[in-house]
Amino acid sequence: MGSASARTEGEAEPGRRTTAPPGVRADSGARLRDTPGLTALETLRTLESGPRGLTEAQAEERLLRYGDNTVPERRPAGRSWRFVRSLRDPFTTVLLCLALVSAAVASWGAACVIAVLVVVSAVLRSSGEYRAERSTAALRELIATTATVQRRPGTTREIPVDQLVPGDVIRLGPGDLVPADLRLLRASGLTVRQAPLTGESAPVAKYPGEGGTGASGIDASGTGPDLFERPELCFQGSSVASGSATAVVLATGADTVFAGTYRSGTYRRPSGKGAVPGPGARDTRRTRPTSAFDRSVNGVSWTLIRFMLLTPPLVLMANAALRGRGLETLPFAVAVAVGLTPEMLPVIVTTALARGAALLARGGEVIVKRLPALHDLGAIDVLCTDKTGTLTQDRPVLDCSLGPDGRPAPEPLHWAAVNSLWTLQLAELPTPDALDEAVLEAAGDGFDELLAYEGIAALPFDPVRRTSCAVVRTDAAAGAGLRLGAHTLVVKGAPEAVLERCARVRTDRAGGEDTDLDDAARARLARLVADRTADGLRLLAVAVAERPARPGRRYTPADERGLTLVGFVGLRDALAPTAAAACAGLARRGVAVKILTGDHPGTVTHVCRELGLDTGPGAVVTADRTDGLTDAELARLAARTTAFARCTPEHKARIVAALRAGSGPEPGPGPKPGPDAETVAALPRTVGFLGDGVNDLPALHACDVGIAPRDAVDVTREAADVVLASKDLGAIDGAIVAGRRSSANIATYLRITLSSNLGNVIAMLGAGLLLPFLPMLPAQVLVQNLCFDAVQLAFAFDRPGPAALRRPAVLRPADLLRYITGFGLLNAAADLATFGVLVLAVHGVGDPGGQDAFHAGWFTENLLTQALVMYLLRTGRRSAEGRAPGPIRIAVCALAVTGLLLPPSPLGPLLGMAPLPPLYYGLLAAVLVLYGAGLAWAKERYDRKAAGEHQGNLDAGPDASPQP
Repeated sequence: MGSASARTEGEAEPGRRTTAPPGVRADSGARLRDTPGLTALETLRTLESGPRGLTEAQAEERLLRYGDNTVPERRPAGRSWRFVRSLRDPFTTVLLCLALVSAAVASWGAACVIAVLVVVSAVLRSSGEYRAERSTAALRELIATTATVQRRPGTTREIPVDQLVPGDVIRLGPGDLVPADLRLLRASGLTVRQAPLTGESAPVAKYPGEGGTGASGIDASGTGPDLFERPELCFQGSSVASGSATAVVLATGADTVFAGTYRSGTYRRPSGKGAVPGPGARDTRRTRPTSAFDRSVNGVSWTLIRFMLLTPPLVLMANAALRGRGLETLPFAVAVAVGLTPEMLPVIVTTALARGAALLARGGEVIVKRLPALHDLGAIDVLCTDKTGTLTQDRPVLDCSLGPDGRPAPEPLHWAAVNSLWTLQLAELPTPDALDEAVLEAAGDGFDELLAYEGIAALPFDPVRRTSCAVVRTDAAAGAGLRLGAHTLVVKGAPEAVLERCARVRTDRAGGEDTDLDDAARARLARLVADRTADGLRLLAVAVAERPARPGRRYTPADERGLTLVGFVGLRDALAPTAAAACAGLARRGVAVKILTGDHPGTVTHVCRELGLDTGPGAVVTADRTDGLTDAELARLAARTTAFARCTPEHKARIVAALRAGSGPEPGPGPKPGPDAETVAALPRTVGFLGDGVNDLPALHACDVGIAPRDAVDVTREAADVVLASKDLGAIDGAIVAGRRSSANIATYLRITLSSNLGNVIAMLGAGLLLPFLPMLPAQVLVQNLCFDAVQLAFAFDRPGPAALRRPAVLRPADLLRYITGFGLLNAAADLATFGVLVLAVHGVGDPGGQDAFHAGWFTENLLTQALVMYLLRTGRRSAEGRAPGPIRIAVCALAVTGLLLPPSPLGPLLGMAPLPPLYYGLLAAVLVLYGAGLAWAKERYDRKAAGEHQGNLDAGPDASPQP
């Protein structure tokens, strides 16, 4: 589509006069946003518009030139591309290569089985992500639907937001979403919420500046505050909190700050020098760091790949050297490699994750857009979140009412409530002010006293003078210390604005004694305001003054003078109802909550205190301290810091990246952590980030798993991996549990399958070198693998025990390798013991009939030991199998029955197996009992060691990441 910035320097529409100031292009509305110092009239002239807006013909022409006012959407991938993308992991590639090798050596059965498993896994993964994409699309909400626009010769009407063009003059009212980048022409009490863009929770006063340094404090050189601090500019993505305004559209569509942030995928806080990425910026939305899931799968996959690539050459060389067999053993070597391969891994992973995501979506609380993100949720050990709207409700509540001496006093709240009540009643505000509502809610018990006053006049809050004023009269004057029938001005507003209008201060809180407000008293009050503000309070000063009652008198801001200060009321953001409980629950699961916000450090400290987070020395740090730190120093600081205040988007992204990199704790006084604590703390962490604004985009791209609430801005919700139905940390706790449950099932499958497969391969290699024939035929190996694969699908539907949900679930290849090596050797010992049993029980192993019996005996033993391993090594056996038979029990029974009944069945001879003598079953039972006892002992020892390591990590403090 067309873009204002695409026109060449000095180019103007034919037949139109360009009146732009030097260095500003007439068609470049987006650049006008970056050029401070222009008056409203100069802006209108530069846009070739006027106070009454554009004509319909001009608007249609500009719509063709600039295009629709829409945020560029990321086109969802089609089903075919999703299917192809789901095949792009190293393990699936190896499986496909094995299928090709199997086909090359005419092992068509193995090739077909592997190909079917790969296709099934890809279909499950792509269809699950497609359903998640559709669910997320149902949650999308437009930034705004319609706008009130003025068009010449004097009509005002509603038009769709996407039809707005630069130069349009529009009207804003309370609750409106700002539909484009605007320059204010007129405003009345306008305040705007910019939290989605800047992270600041408090509404910002906006008013038209008149160029130069003016009211905005910006000079024409462009060296003033950044764009978001310029009072005459409003940006797409923000919303009107109070007041009304008329504004001219500067930029639409791809030229807005909002769209520039979305397009670039990074967030550079715009400055007066135009740091917003332009239309030609490179699309970096998909350049995300490697996630925890990717690290786990890639590490495990390459470990298995090395084993699989090493096994066939070893089999061929050993048989050629010791038995004189050549390429005729190639099918057996391929079958052994396939036997080592956990063919069901893609299916198990996809099924477990898809099932967990479906259960979350069915509950209506969480939508997982990217299936691997569910694993990353389970692996989270650090959750970073913005404060505004996630931990807090973005709604003020009264914290205290203070006299001028800083001690609690009821009088300031009383007069603040009088001001709020009659301002709301008489000023006819379109929507109530949130601060007034908070004051009236706090004064609810004394509401009848407020009705004793009669409202005379009201001057609503003005962002320029920063005060509101209510004029009241009462006949119950004695109780308030007022003269009967006199008018009382009650002024409430910013402390510095009210104090400069005060001449006296009330010192006797019980009566009405006032003293002059001298310089010393002003300095003391300024310190009081600074101290309370540093503690996170938003203070409003309250002052009163008596005026003689004069009928027909009109009150103006000039009457706000000679006031008497009665005190202050302090307000805070209300905490979300479930925030404290959710933070405690996350801590119990080994997840550290860290706050990254643009708010004042005092506000953040108070929020941390109320949430039960660490508020000790150094727990809250202003983000500017990180500017001079190296990445390693920042990682150490972030590990021991609970919250960062005054964060810009760049700070958030860098802190998240530092947490992901991990670093050991700095040495210092106090007890030393456990011996492995420093090593564990230096491991990469898995970091989640919860954000809802455009300013959170860089952090969402820097973390392992990005989380956004449903009512986040569109681009943030689209960039996130997980979408919450509400801003409730409790929903994240449920999602983490679901992720750990799925990850635990995947880990259990890998441990059990790989240890069993490794033991079988070692035993086959040993028996193949000792026997004059192959220990199992390729067809028998294939059928055995098919049986294993069929029952192993039960792992995706298992219920792990509580121990698996108490700590982050991270698959580390080194830990997995130690596990499968230990239990694989134990399994190989059982297989070799069975080899001895077969030699004793089966006579004539050199005859064809003896070979068939040997094959049958080993086939039966392999299936029975696999069933025993599944039953004894499964996670959470005692807790999960207490009631009805679960999927693992059913699978174990089916596998055991198949191993016992298949060799003597009519299918046995077709597979080269013969019935076994009764003696073999007795000896095999003894081997299985000993093997089961060894497994139980080894499992108990492993669990005890893992629990000790986990407790050591907890004792090491918050800097140590829990082991899997």
